[in-house]
Amino acid sequence: MPRVTVIGIGYLGLTHAVCLADLGHQVLAIDVDAGKIATAAKGEVPFFEPGLEPLLRKNLDSGRLRFTMSFAEVGAFGDVHFLCVGTPEGEAGRADLSSVYAAAGALAPHLTSSCLIVGKSTVPVGTARQVMTRVRAIAPAGGRVDLAWNPEFLREGFAVQDSLAPDRIVLGVTSDRAEARLRQIYRAPLEAGSPLLVMDLETAELVKVAANAFLATKISFINAMAEVCEEAGADVMPLAEALGYDARIGRRFLSPGLGYGGGCLPKDIRGFRATAADLGVDSLVSLLTTVDAINLGRRERVVALARQTAGGSLAGRRVAVLGVAFKPNSDDVRDSPSLAVCDRLVAEGAVVSVHDPVAMPSAARKRPGLRFALSVFEAAEGADLVLHLTEWSDYRAIDPAALARVVARRVIIDARCCLDAALWHEAGWTMHVLGRP
Repeated sequence: MPRVTVIGIGYLGLTHAVCLADLGHQVLAIDVDAGKIATAAKGEVPFFEPGLEPLLRKNLDSGRLRFTMSFAEVGAFGDVHFLCVGTPEGEAGRADLSSVYAAAGALAPHLTSSCLIVGKSTVPVGTARQVMTRVRAIAPAGGRVDLAWNPEFLREGFAVQDSLAPDRIVLGVTSDRAEARLRQIYRAPLEAGSPLLVMDLETAELVKVAANAFLATKISFINAMAEVCEEAGADVMPLAEALGYDARIGRRFLSPGLGYGGGCLPKDIRGFRATAADLGVDSLVSLLTTVDAINLGRRERVVALARQTAGGSLAGRRVAVLGVAFKPNSDDVRDSPSLAVCDRLVAEGAVVSVHDPVAMPSAARKRPGLRFALSVFEAAEGADLVLHLTEWSDYRAIDPAALARVVARRVIIDARCCLDAALWHEAGWTMHVLGRP
């Protein structure tokens, strides 16, 4: 079996390295951050992802997974090198590719024999060929260095499952040799039935951003329908249910609420919009601009509703916020809709107390001035208003009658549209749900 290296051990890279080792490969992972390397080598995962840390320890103990900071060691060891570095949002929404080019540039001088570089990072179309040209110009192996693009489709909270049993494997390749090597890498999931799609580099690069753009459009569409329902006195929940029965539409991700966030969808939408603008595809620029605007507008809608329920002003009002992770089963607060709402509440003079099952340490690093509570009841103590902003199962299990005993006013805004309204009403709460009468 080919020996594998993983370059970059952030969320994507560490998950990929651990899961490749668990599939039976010998894996050497590298990062320029000594702290990340030391933490991973001790068997610790620096972010919350269910099931990943036990798998990390298992594969460290087996000897299949090792970590290094030496690109020379990586070049000598690997037959297949996975690029898993970040591509954050840069100027004018464009993807910042500096880490991609830096990683490829650091690896290239140590490639002395035939090998394959595989990009997994989300990049603008055309990036892969630029990486290939740069690497071949530097690497001693020259044209014997193949390049492929293998976009990732990890869902935070389900990343281990998505790595070991992916719903599809997309390969953008330039040679039969590259395809054959990647078939070896993914032999186990392929034999288990994961579909394989082989295509050119450019199409593979577009798959990930197109998938995210379609998902974001679906979410923003149902949120726009929620606004229509509010104005028309209709109910968005049975509307979404009815739409979901149409096989052409489907029910998944057709859920109204606060909108999407995290480290992928927002920056990928803006990056794809910038790419579309560069290509002169104005229709896509217009569509993605609207999708982004609808999504950001949901945060403003929640703040406006909070202000309205507070009698026109949030100044001095005590507000309990339940959930700051951008989604449940994650401690990721990048572009968190909830944190954005908290910022606005604080700016308008509210006294905000926050709870989240796992994301408070991450949020505290981003917003050290926020007050973080150790329990839902501590957060809600004396609250004039409760905001439910992340759909953790912990919050669906709250006893509304018990919570009613600690608040100043029994008013809750369910911005995720998933609490049992009947239970809360029975306990004497006034509940506001986006898109519902």
